[in-house]
Amino acid sequence: MRIKTYLCGSKANRSDMTIQEIKQLRESEDSIEFKEAKQDFNFAGGSHVDPRDRRKCVLGYVVALANEGGGLLVLGVKEKKELPHEIVGTNFSENKIGAIEDEIYKRLSVRVEITELFDNAKRVLVFRIPSRPVGQTLKFEGVALMRIGDSLRFMSDDEMRRILEESAPDFSAKVCKELTFEDLDPEAIALMKSGYARKQKNPAFETLPDLQVLNDLGLIENCKYNYAALILLGTRKALRQYLPNAEVIIEYRLNHSMIPYTARKEFQESLFTVLDKVWDYVNQPASNPLLHVQHKFKILDIPAFNREVIREAVLNAVGHRQWNDLSSVVVKQYPDSINIINAGGFPSGVSKDNILTVSSKPRNKRVMEVLEKTGEVERSGQGVDKMFYICLMEGKPLPDYSQTDDYQVDLRLQARIVDEAFYIFLNEIQHRSKDKLNVFDLLTLDKVRQGISTDLPETSVEKLQREGLIKSLSAADKKYVLADFYYEITQQPAYIKEYRLRDLHIVAGCFEKAREVIMKNFVNAFDNQLSRGQIKYLILKLEEKKLIEQVGTGRTTLYRLNKNIDNTQNITTQFIERLLK
Repeated sequence: MRIKTYLCGSKANRSDMTIQEIKQLRESEDSIEFKEAKQDFNFAGGSHVDPRDRRKCVLGYVVALANEGGGLLVLGVKEKKELPHEIVGTNFSENKIGAIEDEIYKRLSVRVEITELFDNAKRVLVFRIPSRPVGQTLKFEGVALMRIGDSLRFMSDDEMRRILEESAPDFSAKVCKELTFEDLDPEAIALMKSGYARKQKNPAFETLPDLQVLNDLGLIENCKYNYAALILLGTRKALRQYLPNAEVIIEYRLNHSMIPYTARKEFQESLFTVLDKVWDYVNQPASNPLLHVQHKFKILDIPAFNREVIREAVLNAVGHRQWNDLSSVVVKQYPDSINIINAGGFPSGVSKDNILTVSSKPRNKRVMEVLEKTGEVERSGQGVDKMFYICLMEGKPLPDYSQTDDYQVDLRLQARIVDEAFYIFLNEIQHRSKDKLNVFDLLTLDKVRQGISTDLPETSVEKLQREGLIKSLSAADKKYVLADFYYEITQQPAYIKEYRLRDLHIVAGCFEKAREVIMKNFVNAFDNQLSRGQIKYLILKLEEKKLIEQVGTGRTTLYRLNKNIDNTQNITTQFIERLLK
């Protein structure tokens, strides 16, 4: 039997799911909560007195999962760290599913869909829980709950604030009472009109009266100018007077340990004029040198920092920032990286994990609408796609949002080229390919380059296999490598017999650290590049080839190098030599 789900950004984001697939999900990653509930389950707190015990009930988990954006509550399944989970069955609410759905709606005003699945005779109950309403929290006995580990805890003040901000009015659409036409920069208006004409493919738009264009783009309402007009078009004087935190500050330092800056520049200008000025400052020859990649007889030049990436990052920082925070947008430049920081954290619904897939409500909607109509951005969110795409095509590390928190977005861009061969490979195949690769295809190729063969998007895998850009030894193997062209550039083979060379390196690396290795050490070394089953199969095959040997059984199992392998010599080389014999 299958169950339909809607969960975004998780493995459960599938049009349907079988009970076998549910067994493979993890609570920490997949917006799901497992409960054994063999003999019934507490629905609404029961006779418990302690609030911590009362909230561990159906209603408590429905509230917590809804507050987290929606998910699944599954009864009759034993949660385990090692997959698959064990099906134990549940007798909760037998023949009363409709009544339970009605009772949940009556108490919480959310429609939960409950589905029965069966593993042989064992009954599993799946509650499909929607997200809470925008700008609101759900509460159980007066408390907004969220999950942490095995507990249900109070939602923090910061989490509450983020949710309440979702329904806040668009700041950029508010009227700036004192703002007049004379406060707008003519150069910025001209740039906006030029972009508008180009985007609409109608050069005549450039000749339209300024006030008509301002009206058409929603920057004037009832003869009053809004804050979007100020942010996009305001003069330095007007910005200092009405919105002094509308400022981009660039600081340059020679290294990351320096506290004082080497150089600093403040730009308090309209967004339409500040973009090129920020780029011109970043793009000075000494601070944005060309990196060189040689391929055959050609030398390819790549700037340390890309113009389109920096423009998109600054557009996002200004366009999505929170204006009630008095801090400025700050660009910290170093020889090897750029750090762009803006106030307010991610907009509602966005996280570093779903930033490429989620469709969110912009924090400054009017500003982003004008930028879209004038061609400065594509549809909302595509600027991030473009940054990832360009970084991948240039062989750079991916944009890094890992330091972002509830108070600020922290974007880090690296200058270095991670893999010159991969840069050459991508640019060659993109040039040859009739069906251009999108950012998700490039991300899949990058994961395959790193040896990752788990959790790859099926659509991209099928497309890349069809075009001969990735391959595996067989349909059952599913340990992917890039096309032969990549390994011709690196001058290293993808395979030694039926073994990926990188897998041999990883196994050998484990024995370089310790003479005796347990399975957990192998799993940790592969770092989710392969599933545990694939790793176990690889170790078994290396045993059969007399490269390693097993000592003990069960929990006491250890692995050692075979006696014919000298651990004082290069272990990978010895593996290769013996496999090729």
